[in-house]
Amino acid sequence: MATAAPHPPSLPPPPRHHQFRRRSFLLLPFTSSLLHPLSSSSAPLPSPPITDRVYMDFSLCPSYLRPDRPLGASSDLSLCPDAEPLGRVVFGLYGRSVPITVSNFRAICASASYRGSLVHKLLPGQFFIAGKQGLRRDKGEVRPPPGLVRNVETVNPKAFELKHLRPGTLSLCLGQNDDEDEIKLDPEYHNMEFLVTTGPGPCPQLDNENIVFGTVLEGMDVVTAIASFPTYRPAERIRQFNDFAVFIGDERAQVARSTWDRPLKTVYISDCGELKVTKPELTPSLP
Repeated sequence: MATAAPHPPSLPPPPRHHQFRRRSFLLLPFTSSLLHPLSSSSAPLPSPPITDRVYMDFSLCPSYLRPDRPLGASSDLSLCPDAEPLGRVVFGLYGRSVPITVSNFRAICASASYRGSLVHKLLPGQFFIAGKQGLRRDKGEVRPPPGLVRNVETVNPKAFELKHLRPGTLSLCLGQNDDEDEIKLDPEYHNMEFLVTTGPGPCPQLDNENIVFGTVLEGMDVVTAIASFPTYRPAERIRQFNDFAVFIGDERAQVARSTWDRPLKTVYISDCGELKVTKPELTPSLP
């Protein structure tokens, strides 16, 4: 009788290797971010306390650029005969963070030196600039009041720590400043130009070049209205020709460029001043 062949000994099952798929690799960075949260150094700094408040009234002057404007009419924007009020903007100032910048700005507002200043530059979706210095009142230029302190914060790296994260950020205009060179070279020069971000998003291109020293507390609707006005922007061919002229050192190109991004409506500061704070410190009302 035939003997049955013995069964071969059973072998252990092969090791099971984890099957990584494309989806698994895509999820790894997300999982890693959950296990290792972002460091505190990447988080934005909290808004500093507000120590002072100032206001600015903005208006339109429809007759300012009209060709049929009467001869002999005042060229001072603050005396516009047919002013159309846009509204008031109240700024809260960060006096603890940048005390010199805030002190000078508050003094300029309290002396009404910004009155008649033209909003001379507007970049849609980013910011507008006012406070250009000069003797031409017919161009909306203004002069600083006496007694301002020399602002050494403009060369202090700590003064540039706050960022342009939200609409309504108030900033001393340094990197975007367009005062004439002969004015800047004056030993008594004090920078008056400021910018206000209009939103809808942050303006990181302004960071580390301009000093954030306040925020809009009231009147963000006025800022939004100003941001909606059309601006002058030359055609692409003209811009390219201007770039070439700047490259070869033609000074006329810089003069022509000064009119770019100018609002096509005459927006100006019709009044300004300081508001007395009832509490020693306030917190911003914006999110």
